Amino acid sequence: MKTIDLTTGQVQRVIVALALPLVGSSLLQFTYSLVDMFWVGALGSDAVASIGAASFYIMLGQAIQSLIVVGAGIKVSQAVGRRDQELIQRYVRAGRRMNLGIGLLFVVLLILFGQTLIGFLNMNAPDVERLAYSYLLVSAPMLVFSFFNLLFARLFSAYGNTTTAMRINATGVTLNMILSPLFIYPLGLGVVGAGLATLVANVVMFGFFWHRARALFDWEETVEPNRTDYKEILRLGFPMATQRVLFTVISIFLARMIGSYGTEAIAAQRIGLQIESIAYMMIGGLNGAIASYTGQNLGARKVDRVHEGYRVTTRLGVLYTGLITLVFLFVPNVLIGLFVDDPRTIEIGASYLRIIGISLIFASFEMIGNGYFSGLGLPKIPATISIVFTVARIPLALALEPYLGLDAIWWSIAISSIVKGLVSAIYVRLMKKEVTSLAEAI
Repeated sequence: MKTIDLTTGQVQRVIVALALPLVGSSLLQFTYSLVDMFWVGALGSDAVASIGAASFYIMLGQAIQSLIVVGAGIKVSQAVGRRDQELIQRYVRAGRRMNLGIGLLFVVLLILFGQTLIGFLNMNAPDVERLAYSYLLVSAPMLVFSFFNLLFARLFSAYGNTTTAMRINATGVTLNMILSPLFIYPLGLGVVGAGLATLVANVVMFGFFWHRARALFDWEETVEPNRTDYKEILRLGFPMATQRVLFTVISIFLARMIGSYGTEAIAAQRIGLQIESIAYMMIGGLNGAIASYTGQNLGARKVDRVHEGYRVTTRLGVLYTGLITLVFLFVPNVLIGLFVDDPRTIEIGASYLRIIGISLIFASFEMIGNGYFSGLGLPKIPATISIVFTVARIPLALALEPYLGLDAIWWSIAISSIVKGLVSAIYVRLMKKEVTSLAEAI
């Protein structure tokens, strides 16, 4: 287990080398999601809709947990840039403790209030709601292990070591792909089987992450974090966590609107989101890469490399999302039809991909900007941008719905993504001179 120095070498090569394992991890997860969707899709649109409904609350838990992932990731990457081993260990230990507390609390909330949360989506389909709650009950304990897996992956990235996380993710995804069809069909567990397979895979991944983390971080249990360490992690993680929680809550309210159009609409969006993740594989990898890269170079006070890193990462993001946009615009029906054969679901899903595809390039501006500002230790900027324009999705959807029907919801998402991307890019330019001051202050 080695620490990789991101403060030297040709910038594009460093960014690509750092991003590729993250993209690889996303690709593995995407592959699993596709295979799982094939198996679940064979059970019918109701099964797909039930997992889609439960997934909103799984996403909510991961959004809350980003409070720790983002804050600890920023502080550890900057401490790595400063070569301060004791500080690294303090932040790692503080992150572990808070991560466990949040994970256990959220699991209890899902178990106690899961039925109410599923009912809020207003699907008016008792069978779908029952399946969704069953899936949520199985997914609740999985989240404790998933939370730690996400934290360790981010901390490994802070060290510039993204390859180890990819290998562990590959193990978990492969295991999930093997177990999922076995649990769904031969054992006859259906939707619950898909949840159980994910639980087992996350437990195994956690074991590997824990073992490798001890080697990388060289834990010394005598090193104790102080109150300021906890506050710093929470201070830096709070803006991004607030953004992600609000994003998920808004998505839940929009899902309630989507539910009024029937389970086909919910199923179509669920499939559309899975296909859309093709784009986020790359820009999500670039987001993680630029955050760690910026953090280390800022800690090392290499301001020119910070600026060049953003430019390189943005070019890569635009190139990739531009290609995906073309695919979504020209063959959306084919993509949705790979998973279901219901004509109504295919029609709705194709419309979703066409509209969302228009916004993908701008979404790359936003996500890369998020990583860049996080690495600078300025998460309030992307959080504020996201909060303001994500909230606007609901009134925009309501205003457009009388004219566009269900498509109004897709347009509200696309328009807000376009605006967020543009505003983020503008802020990067406005803050360019401030980077030097931030480096000197560290």
